[in-house]
Amino acid sequence: MLGNEAIARGLYEAGVKVVSSYPGTPSTEITEFAAKYDEIYCEWAPNEKVATEVAFGASLRGVRSACAMKHVGLNVAADPLFTLSYTGVNGGMVLFVADDPAMHSSQNEQDSRHYAIAAKVPMLEPADSAEAKAFVKEAYRISEEYDTPVIIRMCTRIAHSQGSVELCEREEIALPAYEKNPQKYIMAPANAVKRHPFVEERTKKLSALGETSPLNRVEKAESDIGIICSGTCYQYVKEVFGDSVSVLKLGLVNPLPVDLIKDFAKSVQKLYVIEELDPIIETHLNTIGVKCTGKEMFSILGEFNQNTIRKAFGIPVPENTATDTPIPVRPPVMCSGCPHRGLFYTLSKHKITALGDIGCYTLGSAAPLFALDSTLCMGASVSGIHGFNKAGGKTSEEKTVCVIGDSTFMHSGMTGLVNIAYNNSNSTVIILDNSITGMTGHQQNPTTGYNIKGEPAAAVNLEELCHAIGIERVRVVDPYNLKECEDAILEELKVDAPSVIISRRPCMLLKYVKPKSPVKVNSDKCVGCKMCMKIGCPSISMKNGKAHIDATQCVGCDVCTQMCKIGAIEKGDR
Repeated sequence: MLGNEAIARGLYEAGVKVVSSYPGTPSTEITEFAAKYDEIYCEWAPNEKVATEVAFGASLRGVRSACAMKHVGLNVAADPLFTLSYTGVNGGMVLFVADDPAMHSSQNEQDSRHYAIAAKVPMLEPADSAEAKAFVKEAYRISEEYDTPVIIRMCTRIAHSQGSVELCEREEIALPAYEKNPQKYIMAPANAVKRHPFVEERTKKLSALGETSPLNRVEKAESDIGIICSGTCYQYVKEVFGDSVSVLKLGLVNPLPVDLIKDFAKSVQKLYVIEELDPIIETHLNTIGVKCTGKEMFSILGEFNQNTIRKAFGIPVPENTATDTPIPVRPPVMCSGCPHRGLFYTLSKHKITALGDIGCYTLGSAAPLFALDSTLCMGASVSGIHGFNKAGGKTSEEKTVCVIGDSTFMHSGMTGLVNIAYNNSNSTVIILDNSITGMTGHQQNPTTGYNIKGEPAAAVNLEELCHAIGIERVRVVDPYNLKECEDAILEELKVDAPSVIISRRPCMLLKYVKPKSPVKVNSDKCVGCKMCMKIGCPSISMKNGKAHIDATQCVGCDVCTQMCKIGAIEKGDR
């Protein structure tokens, strides 16, 4: 099983009944796999804060619940998390957070262990798929025994690698009677001040648990060298050293043990800490007076691998079988027929400042379009354009838009649009509605009309929603129609009022979207001006000084035919 699939299996076996999440690589598959079990109610929530609060509600009612998110999603969920630490749980509750060292699909590589420390909740970190499943069940035991939410920290390598997993039966847990407990669950200041001492006492108990829990284990060897590690770093250490060095593998990474570490340190002459990203374990060792070597040998940046460790310890790196032939660079690019391409070309053509957001449309920032000026976090484009225009005045307002996807708008763009309407901001917001959550692999969202299982569901009407928020000027364009896009953008930029343009065209990769016949180049007419290359379509290239259309990739969107002023690109047979 994939690590994420093993997590889902653990949810099933642990008797979990409710899972609410927002998709985010590398965590998405946890909820997708969990949704395959009919015994678990699963949903896509509008954002991670909502998902966490749904899981809390289920826990409050007495059932085991979960939510999953990527590391930056934990920023959104932090508000309920910190107070959840005070309330504790009724039914067990576990948050799954997938970190992304090296930023394979993320805008930062923050270390989620800081959140566990700050919120004072336990965090477990599995090192393979089998542990991922086992740790889920242990997390629920800890959650209920110690009255706490628990975080399980995954990372890209563990989430998306495979390992053998032994399957067990599901533990069925009866729904208990609900009992009101306002002192525990109503976090007004008078109650919250009484719960803080409970949190501190719980932390002491969890620290004691770490001293004896099998989640932390010592693998002793006849060696003077000892290594402390966790998660994927444990796999790298074992692949490099085998059983030749002593290893303290930490599965409970918050709170960290004290006596266990001190005893392990005494058993070796030289102690190393190997951990990706921030020196959390190393700092803990320094605090408790244990000498170690850590980040002076290893980078605080990025993802490690086996050769990272070999090089740090002066161990020869095995020869590889790489080809001597240079491999061409393949930069990320929007797909052939991507509905965002035509709109981005229009923005680029008119040198319009465009504040971007999180989604596959972020690729509009790359060559040759260079259409975006910023990308910060989910929803920041809508909030950001308000500040940008308030600072820049009329000059900014007439040359600035923001772009945001339909799913991202539902996640956290709506509140920014409320701010625009409420504070009378002359800003133009473009919602890129491709009818799906595209970046993370085609998950449904509140605008699509389907739930996580593909069943019909209520669909938010974006036009009506924008009107209800207070935006009077709302119009829809087809991004395949360049003139329509150009007219709409230029007109709305001239108007002294907030406006929304909805660029609506389904993602070409959706199964129900049928491509049209590919377009073709009339080489007799083509003059090699490369105008068609300006949209960065992977179907278009230059051969022998002429434009060339790859018929195996082209979906007949006709955007390039509208760009060719001499008519050299002709529509295919319909």
